[in-house]
Amino acid sequence: MCLAIPAKVVSLGYPGTVDIEGNLMECRLDLVPEARVDDYVLMHAGIAIGVISPEEAEETLALLEEAYGDPADETPGRDA
Repeated sequence: MCLAIPAKVVSLGYPGTVDIEGNLMECRLDLVPEARVDDYVLMHAGIAIGVISPEEAEETLALLEEAYGDPADETPGRDA
């Protein structure tokens, strides 16, 4: 199964830069020429595959945190 993660576009270019929960990463934006700074994209394997709304991004990030826990926790997805 593949997973695409919401990422906020920080800068355009080749490659562009996106922010995923405070982590800056390079991202190819070739497939989403309509993407602009501050837009949210779905990123898979370092490639943006679609532009999504801020609401959809927040909902998806909340579901990922619910499923896998806070990345800062030592035991993601598990209650003590």
